[in-house]
Amino acid sequence: MDTSKYDCIIIGGGIAGLQGAIQLGRYKHRILVIDKGEGRSSLCRNYHNILGWPEGVSGKELRRLGRLQAERLSVKFIQDEVTGLTRLENRFMIETSNGNQSLEALTVLLAMGLSDRFPSLPGLESCLGETVYVCPDCDGYEVNGRKTIVMGSGNVGASMALMLTYWTKDITYINHEWQSRTVDDEYLQKLVSQEIVHMDGTLTEVVRSDMDGHFLGVRLADGRMIAGERGFIAFGGNHVHSELARQVGIQCLDNKHIITDSRTKMTNIQGIWAAGDIGVHAEQLTIAMGEGSQAAIWIHKELVGARGVAQSYRRDHQIDHH
Repeated sequence: MDTSKYDCIIIGGGIAGLQGAIQLGRYKHRILVIDKGEGRSSLCRNYHNILGWPEGVSGKELRRLGRLQAERLSVKFIQDEVTGLTRLENRFMIETSNGNQSLEALTVLLAMGLSDRFPSLPGLESCLGETVYVCPDCDGYEVNGRKTIVMGSGNVGASMALMLTYWTKDITYINHEWQSRTVDDEYLQKLVSQEIVHMDGTLTEVVRSDMDGHFLGVRLADGRMIAGERGFIAFGGNHVHSELARQVGIQCLDNKHIITDSRTKMTNIQGIWAAGDIGVHAEQLTIAMGEGSQAAIWIHKELVGARGVAQSYRRDHQIDHH
């Protein structure tokens, strides 16, 4: 079995992981990014709130460009799933699903993110980031003054509908999971007071324009078509990919987000950092990017610290970055 040794292994090749890789690559450290090739940012077809991209940019394009930039700095990538993370005396052992190599690192950056929970509806994924959105802080502006349909579940969807009244007053909330998740009276009263139309109904399809693929509304199980110009999804129960963190004793909140030091982004386990949506913060691409850099700066400080760990590690294992 081949054993490969790195200064830092980054688990997750989304926005936080890529930005961390670029920063660490510029420090000339030996870096490996392990990514499954999936991720929340891959689904978004257009981010509109990023400096320098006034017309928007897709998550896939950002990831493509980020990987190219990191590879120019000698950062290595493998597409695989990490199945094990073991803490040793002064390093970490990482196991992957392919099982054909043993990976060691002095430090680890966890950037596995989260996955949004939403039903598998025909037409939905192709609209995400274009005319159907997830995050009001990111994309509430996109529904400004437009007829908007919130596709959601129980109180979570009701809360989203109420939040969007900042941008538009023409809102319909469809509680897709009405049979198992009802809306509390408190929220119902607020919906009425804001003149939000509330419907219980099972969604079967997101209706799109044949010309440009834009959102036109939704179809319900009873055959009704509810027209709209823009959509939001709010189902709750997102999956935070922090299983590895909990495996090695990293502290997490009850909602499974990883707790980190606000200054350094290091977890309670020495040598392991976390950045992006897996942590406790506003879930935005720009914040994930910043946290990736923030964590990388402190990883670098650790690697070149007073103990001289990085230098001795390279010497002992004859690592050459050039």
